[in-house]
Amino acid sequence: MRTDYHVHMAETGDLSVDYLRTYIEKAKQEGIEELGISEHAYFFEETRPILSNPWVENRRTLQFDTYQKMFDEANKAGLPIKMGIEMDYMPGKEKEMKEFIDAHPFDYVIGSVHWIDEWGIDLAIYREEYENRDIKEVYRQYFDRVVTLAESGLFDFVGHIDVIKVFGYKPDDQEFLRQQYERAAEALAKTNTCIEISTAGIRKPVGELYPDPELLRICKEKGIGIVLCSDAHKPDHLGYEYGQAIDFARSVGYDEVHVFTQRKSETKKLG
Repeated sequence: MRTDYHVHMAETGDLSVDYLRTYIEKAKQEGIEELGISEHAYFFEETRPILSNPWVENRRTLQFDTYQKMFDEANKAGLPIKMGIEMDYMPGKEKEMKEFIDAHPFDYVIGSVHWIDEWGIDLAIYREEYENRDIKEVYRQYFDRVVTLAESGLFDFVGHIDVIKVFGYKPDDQEFLRQQYERAAEALAKTNTCIEISTAGIRKPVGELYPDPELLRICKEKGIGIVLCSDAHKPDHLGYEYGQAIDFARSVGYDEVHVFTQRKSETKKLG
């Protein structure tokens, strides 16, 4: 089975059933059997208590009712779609995140780390900040957040788990990196939190899949499940380079993917 649960619509179109149909049609063309929309939570007014800064507020334009209405209309039309959300994990805001998540009938919830305090780590406007910081300390801070994200138990899977490499900045110390991967994987395994194999990194400056091969191997050893995702921000991204993702998963021994319905997970054969 091919899945794509990491898909966004609001940045390139509108939250309408008509626009949703373009994603569904593209998914069919790519052989994707399970499709979900997981809009960035920061777009919604209701998430202001969780994350607020000038960059976010400039993009916070939606009420959640608009999102819910699209799925309600899609359901009435018999369209095959899952409702998800991608939540920016913010340390110390677990209570607020839980309240938002529990208030809505999501099929799945993605937890992602995009911020180290006020630094948007994957935003091009902040790219030069990597030149001003110790890269090992950056990675340590990032994986601190991945660990507490996992420990919170709030999320079904982690989005682009090593997105910190997005601009190609990586420590040379492989043992240090392995330590970060190990502690993240241990926390994920304890809470049965999955990870995504994301092809989005191929489109980014780093030019490679998320996660790193060593990190994926460690996750497989610890029994952590996977989902295939493209992090699509427009229909053309759906299913992008999925052949690479499937080969990558199989290279470390995965033969199943996870699918989600109403926050319940089951496995299907990888295909």
